[in-house]
Amino acid sequence: MVLGILKEIRAGEKRVALNPQIAKQFIEKGFQVKLEKSAGEASSYRDQDYESVGVSLAASKEELLQSCDLVLKINPPGLDEVKMAKPGITWLSLLYHLTNTELIQAIATAGQSAISMDAIPRISRAQSMDVLSSQSNLAGYKAVLLGADQMTRAFPLMMTAAGTVSPAKVLIFGVGVAGLQAIATAKRLGAVVEATDVRAETKEQAESLGAKFISVKDDGVKTEGGYAKEVTPEYLAKQKEAVNKSLYNADLVITTALIPGKKAPQLISAEQVSKMKYGAVIVDMAAEQGGNCELTKDGQVIIEHGVKIVGINNLASSLATNASELYAKNAFNLLMHLSSKDGFKNDREEEITKATLIVDNGKILRS
Repeated sequence: MVLGILKEIRAGEKRVALNPQIAKQFIEKGFQVKLEKSAGEASSYRDQDYESVGVSLAASKEELLQSCDLVLKINPPGLDEVKMAKPGITWLSLLYHLTNTELIQAIATAGQSAISMDAIPRISRAQSMDVLSSQSNLAGYKAVLLGADQMTRAFPLMMTAAGTVSPAKVLIFGVGVAGLQAIATAKRLGAVVEATDVRAETKEQAESLGAKFISVKDDGVKTEGGYAKEVTPEYLAKQKEAVNKSLYNADLVITTALIPGKKAPQLISAEQVSKMKYGAVIVDMAAEQGGNCELTKDGQVIIEHGVKIVGINNLASSLATNASELYAKNAFNLLMHLSSKDGFKNDREEEITKATLIVDNGKILRS
């Protein structure tokens, strides 16, 4: 099987789907690997680093898309890339197929296949393939650093000859992978950390990292695959009341809540922002999906009521070297499960295959 690695076309994207180390592992398994020139440069991987492990450079993007059996990408392929690729080729990337219906239809019309990295089921044997977790882990870390950079105060308690500096107060909405890493990072920097989540089972995890958990007693929350699936209006009202005191006293607020295939839930209203501490910072990690804060603007840093609201997206890309390495490991583990050097096993009833195979040779399997 010939694997192709494309240079990402998303504006500002620095990651690459395969680093040289994992490319070498693919080659040792009998795969051939082709690279679009300079695809890894923004992640600090040079073309010669790939060539030194046996990767060949494609003469052009078109040549790569006409000669490869499978193309690894971070972001969904562009419609022009789909048109340029040969029938029968397989795309493996983050696809977000529930919202990218036009792209999925284009792949099917072209007689191609697509495997979605964001559709990995959250089961124990698929943890090594879970790209959402690996990228969210880095994003949670970067969100704290981004918040610290935007704040006008330091995180830790400082006792100096001039007096004592009290520690910063950090509030984190959402105790998933990103939230847990944010808690750990903020604690290491010396902040006083509180956290809240609609899933009561996350309380122990948050507290194990040193955060105070703000809990709401209610049975109105349903979860599926590790995500909150349904939250009653009554629960949201209770949660808002429970967290308001912490929200209004926080120096930094980080929001991480996402619902696959849907707009991000609104956790902080404009009215709540107006009551927050002057000079506080909100880092909204869900900005690209509509934002957890009502006032967030995707890709922008704005100030409302004296509160700085950071909507910078794709935080994992800012740590491109590590993010690319982890993504490549996830992709390698998934492909080792789905295929051999000779082709795909194509066992549609197997749980991981069933979840991730979105289009199979022009036939849409999941929508």
